[in-house]
Amino acid sequence: MIVAYFLAFVLAQAPSSPVIVRPSPCVGVAGAASANVWERAKEPGLRRFCDVLASGMAKLAGGGALIGDLLAIADDADKRMPGRAEPYVLRGRALVQAGRADEALSALREAAARDERVMDDPSTLLAWSRANARTHHVDEAVRAYRAVLPRTTALPIQERAAASFEAGMLMMSLGPKELETASAMLRQARRDAQDALYVASVVATALAEDRAGERDEARASLLSRSTGIGNFAGDPRVVRALEDAGVPEEGDALVALALEASDPASARRAWRRYLDGPAGKRAWTSHARAHESQAPSEVAAKRRGAAAR
Repeated sequence: MIVAYFLAFVLAQAPSSPVIVRPSPCVGVAGAASANVWERAKEPGLRRFCDVLASGMAKLAGGGALIGDLLAIADDADKRMPGRAEPYVLRGRALVQAGRADEALSALREAAARDERVMDDPSTLLAWSRANARTHHVDEAVRAYRAVLPRTTALPIQERAAASFEAGMLMMSLGPKELETASAMLRQARRDAQDALYVASVVATALAEDRAGERDEARASLLSRSTGIGNFAGDPRVVRALEDAGVPEEGDALVALALEASDPASARRAWRRYLDGPAGKRAWTSHARAHESQAPSEVAAKRRGAAAR
């Protein structure tokens, strides 16, 4: 409970509009009137370097930019001022967004090697969290998510919700010892999220409660969203968040729990998919098997339905 209160405090409300952080050497170099004349004299290419980077960051924040265009901008900036970390930050964040996690990890490592202060930026640290989670560097991903969550107040509300959801799902996948922390993160995600990610956060909170043996609380959490469950797990935002957390297989557990009351046969199939996948040999195998065994088969469900009629 202490963890939940602390996390709620550090993730207090913040602006919902996107925040674009200009690269650190570019502060005050947005134009001739504001640029430091001595900095321009020492590094005459700095202003153009900053303009190029700013255009790349704006395209990245806007979404929809082609990965090739973003990488070309990063290469252009790197050529203008070799040795700077910021072009590799842009490269790494763009690659994470494109789902190319291995390449993203290499780029972000290079950025940090050039200047470790790049990880002070919440967007970069979140990209680092996702790159490590996607490539199954779990310990580093956990450390990064723990570090970034108190700083997400600087991020757009959608990213803040996604970060809490991803961190909670990753922590929960590690086993019973991390359930309290995971639950706090998922409750925060539920407060910040909208639409399908909100529904996923509600179900994920219930799953954490169920895995903790709090069945009544889990049922109450699901009843709080008894309508509109729908195909939340198929929504691109939810799929992306689970992939970013490195635990796409947990989607089957979310679907299974959500369907147990309304469609037990489908829930049973979802538990079987969960057990047949990579999660079947991890921390929550016994929990999933117990739920699968309690759910009626499709034949039994049809018989029940026929008898009811």
